[in-house]
Amino acid sequence: MQRSPLRWRDSREAAASGKPPPMKILLTGGAGFIGSHIAERLLREGHPLTILDDLNDFYPPDWKRRNLDAIRLTGPFTFHQDDIRDASAIARIMAGNRPDAVIHLAARAGVRPSLKQPLLYEQVNVQGTISLLEACRHEGVAKFLLASSSAVYGIANQAPFREDDFRTLPISPYAATKLAAEKVCFTYSHLYQIGIVALRFFTVYGPRQRPDLAIRKFTGSIERGEPIQVFGDGSSGRDYTYIDDIVQGVMGALSYETAYDIFNLGNSHPVDLNTMIRTLEECLGKPARIERLPEQPGDVPLTYADIGKAGRLLGYKPRTPFPEGIEKFVRWRRDFNADGS
Repeated sequence: MQRSPLRWRDSREAAASGKPPPMKILLTGGAGFIGSHIAERLLREGHPLTILDDLNDFYPPDWKRRNLDAIRLTGPFTFHQDDIRDASAIARIMAGNRPDAVIHLAARAGVRPSLKQPLLYEQVNVQGTISLLEACRHEGVAKFLLASSSAVYGIANQAPFREDDFRTLPISPYAATKLAAEKVCFTYSHLYQIGIVALRFFTVYGPRQRPDLAIRKFTGSIERGEPIQVFGDGSSGRDYTYIDDIVQGVMGALSYETAYDIFNLGNSHPVDLNTMIRTLEECLGKPARIERLPEQPGDVPLTYADIGKAGRLLGYKPRTPFPEGIEKFVRWRRDFNADGS
């Protein structure tokens, strides 16, 4: 089953105008950090929205429920609490909603946890993606956006990382499952004419950030006067990308017509760990107590996005310098007493 040609024509015209027409969207992982911001943007632009999230306990489910409450302040949506590994549940939801597009963010995230639970990461990130693609195939869904990761580049690439550098050597189960999901998506695009865009996110931060990520974890510890654990000498670099810029890139991809393509969404200005800590100290007005530890297996020394392709084809242009983004994050955390400290 295929969507009518009119849907594709409308989308091409929307790409030229920079704004997609209203589309029925199924957003997986919409109760999470990145997903909740994308959900609000979709609702503001008038897209009928269905959110699918299992509210798992990777971090407190109550945090995700608060995210859902925040989304409801923007507009109404349909919510399903289900697991993307449950193919029958996914098929039922897809058949009941018949979305025009799927934005697939749901995943098990994080390099270090994946070393302890590699089978879980494979089941969610690969099997779960296949469940969604199968349902898209049966329901004739024409567009699928996959949230991938800069982690797929691994350690074998020249910086900045380019999408046309295929020497990807991921060094964690998490990274390997994200690369596998990209390959599965290519297969479904080739076989079943689903238009698929894989978006490689580079170290996203901002309000509602997951508690396991360094910026939020370090901020809480510095505020409480507790030591922060720094693995290695602090020279590792990350291409920190503010959440609003990521959302802009996702919306650009929603308007983009292709059989299959991959884009980096980063800031293209890596910040080393020592500089990140100094920026937090300056913003918080408190010194950090640092506990130095050995480097961790699976951690890459650098992430650095070449965003030229996303700029040309998606109109992507990050606008938030790192110090400004940190100020916004700290303001949000204090205004909402986000960590109860």
